[in-house]
Amino acid sequence: MRVLVADDDPLTLHMVVYRMQQWGHEVVTCSDGEEAWKILQSDDLPQVAILDWMMPGLDGVQVCQKVRARSGDPYVYVILLTGRDETQDLIAGLEAGADDYLCKPFHLGELEARLRSGKRIVDLQAQLISARETLRVQAMQDPLTKSLNHGAIMDYLHRELARAQRDSLPLSLIMVDLDEFKQVNDTYGHLAGDYVLVETTRRFHECLRPYDAIGRYGGEEFLIVLPGSDASTAMKQAERIQASLLDEPIRVSDSAIAITVSQGVTTWEPPFSDDVRSLINAADNALYLVKSSGRNGIEFIEYDQVSQPENMIVPRHDS
Repeated sequence: MRVLVADDDPLTLHMVVYRMQQWGHEVVTCSDGEEAWKILQSDDLPQVAILDWMMPGLDGVQVCQKVRARSGDPYVYVILLTGRDETQDLIAGLEAGADDYLCKPFHLGELEARLRSGKRIVDLQAQLISARETLRVQAMQDPLTKSLNHGAIMDYLHRELARAQRDSLPLSLIMVDLDEFKQVNDTYGHLAGDYVLVETTRRFHECLRPYDAIGRYGGEEFLIVLPGSDASTAMKQAERIQASLLDEPIRVSDSAIAITVSQGVTTWEPPFSDDVRSLINAADNALYLVKSSGRNGIEFIEYDQVSQPENMIVPRHDS
C-alpha cells in the first residue's frame, strides 16, 4: 500500500517510515503541509495519508480539509497524528475529514492496526469503483461484439457533432451492413454467425483511429463516427474496412466464410446545422444505394442533399 507520512519531527518520521517499510508499505515522506498537499494532488496518489497536526505551512487539519473538498476518486484514508488528547481536538480532527486519530506518543503496534483498518477501507473502495466501472461499461457496451451499443454510439455522435460545430471541424459517418448475413446463420448456425460479428467488429476496430468510435446500430449493422474526418478521409477509411474483410475470409472451425460489407458514408461540415437525424439519414441513404445496386461497395452522399425532408429516402435494409 502506498502511504504518505507528513511530519516535521525527524525522529517520528524516521521511526514510522522504517517500521512501515518493514511492514511492506511503499512510503512517501515530507515535512510540511504544503508539500503534503502537492503529493496528494499528484497522479500517483497515496492510498493512506498520515498527517501530523502541527506542521509548517498547512497543518494536518487544513490538508485534510483540502483533501475532502476535492471531488472525484480515489478516496484517501487520513490518519491524524498529534500530541493533543482533548475531546474537542478529536472532534475537530474528525470533523475536518480525518478517518482516524493517533495521539503522540503512540505504540507502533497501534499504528499497524490502524493501517490495517485503513487498508480494508481503501480496498473496499477500490472494489466499489471497479464494480461501478463494470456496470458503466455494461450499460454502454454491446454484450456480443464489445462495441458501443445503439444508445452509447448515438450519445457519442451527439457529443462529437456538437464539438465539431463548436470548433468548426468536419465529422464523418459510415453506416456498415454485413451483406447477406442471414445466409451465414442459415448455413453455418447462429454460433458461427455470432463469431463472424465479433471478428468483423475486431477488424473494424483495427482500421480505426483511437478517437473514432464504432457501435452496433442494430442486428448486423454498425455505425462508425469519425471526428475531424472530411469526405476524402472517410472514404479512405471505408476502403480500409472493405479490404480488412476481402483480404482474408473468417475461419470458423473448418469453414472459411467470405464476408463482404456495404457502406454508406456522409460528412458534416460547417456551416450546416448539427442535425443528427439528417446526418444519420444521409449515411443510411448512401448505404441503401449500395444495397440496391448489388452490395459489397461504398457510396457517399452529401449531407445537404438529404437535409431537407423532401429529399429523404426511407431505405429498406434487407440482408
